[in-house]
Parts: sequence; C-alpha cells; structure tokens
Amino acid sequence: MPRTRMPGITVDNDGRRTIDKEHRGIRIFARLRSTSQKRAELRLRAEINRAEIELQRKASSHQFVDCATRYLVESQTKRTAKVINWHIRLLNAHIGHLDINHIHDATLKSFIMERLTANVSATTINRSLEVVRTILHRAARVYRDDGGRPWLPTLPPLITMLPESPRSPYPITWEEQDRLFPLLPAYLGCMVLFAVNTGLRDNNVCGLEWSWEVAVPEVGRSVFVIPPEAFKTKRAHVAILNDTAWSIVQSQRGKHPFWVFPLRGKRIYQMNNTAWQQARKNVGLHAVRIHDLRHTFASRLRAVGVTPEDRQTLLGHSNSSMAGHYASADIGRLVAQVNLILDRTGTRTVLRVANG
Repeated sequence: MPRTRMPGITVDNDGRRTIDKEHRGIRIFARLRSTSQKRAELRLRAEINRAEIELQRKASSHQFVDCATRYLVESQTKRTAKVINWHIRLLNAHIGHLDINHIHDATLKSFIMERLTANVSATTINRSLEVVRTILHRAARVYRDDGGRPWLPTLPPLITMLPESPRSPYPITWEEQDRLFPLLPAYLGCMVLFAVNTGLRDNNVCGLEWSWEVAVPEVGRSVFVIPPEAFKTKRAHVAILNDTAWSIVQSQRGKHPFWVFPLRGKRIYQMNNTAWQQARKNVGLHAVRIHDLRHTFASRLRAVGVTPEDRQTLLGHSNSSMAGHYASADIGRLVAQVNLILDRTGTRTVLRVANG
C-alpha cells in the first residue's frame, strides 16, 4: 500500500485512504471512503487537534494543590522547607483548586490584593509568587504522568512580580533596645540579644548548632564556625562572641543536644514571629526588622572605631575567611573589639537620614 505525501495517511489500490498515526502517545486511526488527499489531510489535522484537546484536558486534571504538595515533599530536606510550606498554605487558600494551566496574573490578583490589604510588603508577596513560578516550571519540565506527558503541557506564563521599594537600614538606639527587648518572651529575648551582639542573620541564630562550637582556651571562651553551606556568602564564617553573647551561650548549655536556641525541644525557624511583631508594634517601632539587629551591630562597631577590615571579618563580608586559621591572638583581638560596643557612652546617638 503506497504512502501519500502527509505522514500517517495511506491509500490502497481502490483509492480508499486510511489514517494511522501516533501523536504524542495517542493513536489516531480511521478508515476513510474514497476521498481526496486534501480531505484526508483535513481529517487528520482535525483528529490531531482533537488529540491535543484531550492532552490539555488530561493535563488540566492536575490542580495547583497537587503540584504544590509534590513540591513540598521534595523540599523537606531544604533549610527553607518551613518557609515554603508557609507560602504554599497561603497560596492554596486562593488558587489551590485551580487547574495548573489556569494559573496566571489574573487568577493571582485576588491573592495579591488580599495580602496588600493586610499591609504585607511587596517583597514578602513576591516571595510567594516566586514559589508559584517554581511550582509551575516543575510541572512543565519535571512532573510527568504515567504516559510520560508533562503535567503542564506548555511553558508556564510569566508571573509578574510587584515593584519593591527597599527599606533603608534602621539601626536601633540603646533606648529603643531597652524598650523593645523586655517585651519579648524569654527565649526570643535571648536570641535577639545574641543577634545584636554578634551580627548573625536570622537563619544563622535560629540554626546555630553546638557542633559548630570551637573552644579557644587562650581567650577563655569559644567561637562558632558556621560552615559555608549555612552562611549566605557560601564561605565559612567565625562568629566572635563578646561578653554578652558568651554569657547567653553559657546559659543555653544543656537545653538541647543539637540546637543552641531551641523552643520546647525543637528548632526555631525564624525570629520574625508574632511575638516580635507584637512587641515592635507596642513600642511604635514598626520599621524595625530582625535584619536591623545586624545593621545595629555594624553601626555600633563603626561608632567605637573598629576598622573597616575588622568589621568585614566580624560581619562575614571579608573575602579571606579566618575559618581555616584559628589564631588565638587574632580571635582575642576581635573579642576585645566586639566588647567595645557594650560601652553605651560611645554608641548612644544614631543619626538617620531619610532617602531623598
């Protein structure tokens, strides 16, 4: 039986044509009466279109909540698993029931408006939208059904991010610290006091491990060597402890075999919680973020005359890490430097200049 010009159509000796073609895993078969090649090709194209509609229908049976659940399972080993779960819970309340090929700017509008109405920052909303982007891309490129077809048969649409207005750093004064910190629960008060005296970021304080502690007998205390995979710059960082930070570490011993700052036997994942936000609101410091504790540490170091090189080392900005060289003389000198910020007389006034 000879083959005609369009693949998938054959004609027998009596001039009758047969369609027999596989399209993306779906077999298309039809015996046609005597008909022209043009009509047979039109019929085949119609059948291909019908097959595409069927593929779309099968793909659309996957809702956003299905994809989000699978992504959440895959993310359990990530340090950000709890944060991802939080974003997904918010998103599922609005778009969880939608087919994944119906997720786009228009269907996300109600989610965005509700978050804006709740005075959530554009930055936080964008983090949720980034989770949507990731899930849709995995549905298109990774997730497959039993027939090998992607859950999302086309590339996902571009999800538009909100314009962000970065807030200026807000280093707090001693007076503001004295008003804010006593309103915090005891566990959180220890953590923020440790953060403002070490300059460590939120995730490093929450995830601080006893296994990272290294004793330095010559200076009578320890340091914490944060490994590259846990530090933002992807370089190991030596956290130097002044007298206040060291006393906090000593008070935490024996509370948990693994975490330095546990709560009821479990790890804490963020200091920016309801207790922090409520205390901040009660003293009128709405602009103060957890990350501003790091800015406060840097500001106080600068105010007492710590050199830029030492500030970079203490904050973990330095390109040359100390992590491989535990020179007790260097550590002792840096301990003396960070102890200088405990003298309030030299770090009392903070001049804030509004962005123009």
